[in-house]
Amino acid sequence: MSKKLSVTVTAAMLAALTCIATMVIKVPTIGTNGYVNIGDTMVLLSAWIMGNPYGALAAGIGSGLADLLSGYPTYVPGTVVIKFAMAFVGFIVYTALGKAGLNKQLAYIISGVVAEAIMVLGYFAYEATLLGYGVAAAASIPSNMIQGITCLVLAVLLINALTKVGLLRFLSEER
Repeated sequence: MSKKLSVTVTAAMLAALTCIATMVIKVPTIGTNGYVNIGDTMVLLSAWIMGNPYGALAAGIGSGLADLLSGYPTYVPGTVVIKFAMAFVGFIVYTALGKAGLNKQLAYIISGVVAEAIMVLGYFAYEATLLGYGVAAAASIPSNMIQGITCLVLAVLLINALTKVGLLRFLSEER
């Protein structure tokens, strides 16, 4: 398989998995009309597996598609930008920490924390300004933090499992 096709197929697969992970488990949040999901697990994995820009594109497109299919069309533009930024910045932080010689596990955790902080602050800013919720948008911060922590734990567990079974090495060889 050609390198270009391999990258395209992997990015499309990660976008689809991001969409599915976002839509499969939805826990409604009280007072915000939103829901907590495990989609950020795949956002982080997309960043760590593919890097930039393909991992970020997979994260943004998959998450935006989930909002569209779930009946949240007003969130699609914000979600695409926020999830793209999460993966893009998360990968930059992960790479920088790796070059600095930091333990891989700590690099995953720190880059994931940075990415999830982008998510929490990004949705607050999007809801407060562009959706016009003002200060009421702060109501979504606790549930977004819970989602971020949960997804970070799941993502670190999954990246370690994928590494152990050799899937990451296989994907690297294909690209």
